Amino acid sequence: MTEMLYRSGQDSQPERFDERITVDAGRHSPMTWVRSRRAERVMRREEAAHGRLYRRIGNLIGHLGDDWHVLDLRELSGEQHDSFLAVGPGGVFAVTVKDHGRSRVSFAGDVVQIDGKRPKYVEEARSEARAAAEALSHSAGVSIPVMPVLAFAGSGKISFYGVPKGCLVTAYHELPRVLNARGNRLADETVDKVFALAIHPATWFTVDYGTLAEEYRWYRDGEQVGTDKRGHGE
Repeated sequence: MTEMLYRSGQDSQPERFDERITVDAGRHSPMTWVRSRRAERVMRREEAAHGRLYRRIGNLIGHLGDDWHVLDLRELSGEQHDSFLAVGPGGVFAVTVKDHGRSRVSFAGDVVQIDGKRPKYVEEARSEARAAAEALSHSAGVSIPVMPVLAFAGSGKISFYGVPKGCLVTAYHELPRVLNARGNRLADETVDKVFALAIHPATWFTVDYGTLAEEYRWYRDGEQVGTDKRGHGE
């Protein structure tokens, strides 16, 4: 047994054995390679989806009119989003776009059914709108409501057995009509202020919001409207 393990005072391992171990340890396993390829495919799909969303934003701007501003939430926040912000006379909207192809979409309240599956599209749209409202309101120092909108870009039929509460649902090609139908709820000055907040990087990242809120004051000096309490203690 001793002769099998040692010969001439040396270990029985082949020459350069340790080096081969080191080289093999640096190679990716088949499972790691599969995971990396899968991650690359997911990234390419996300980039392609964002490219389609960007083109749709450009098309939407042309149909809404000059009174509206449309902003890509992914570029604003630096996070993954399939939605954009629309600011105009009808209000502030977080529009989440879903491409359902030729599949039929059925709604029963908050429940969405497509091809036998029930994706959480309504919850996603509300989450996008809530996050945008919190960011804008925090920066402005006043409450800025954001309405969630779920727009379907496919050609399949959309049927309703009950509509979700507090969330607009529409086919994407009908979106300009739906937004313009909201009327004139915001003055031009207010639209410009919300737009200025939305494009400001500090709105979407953690900063000292006191300075930002003062820069975008909603009322002139001496005015006290709604929740504006400045000057009450003077």
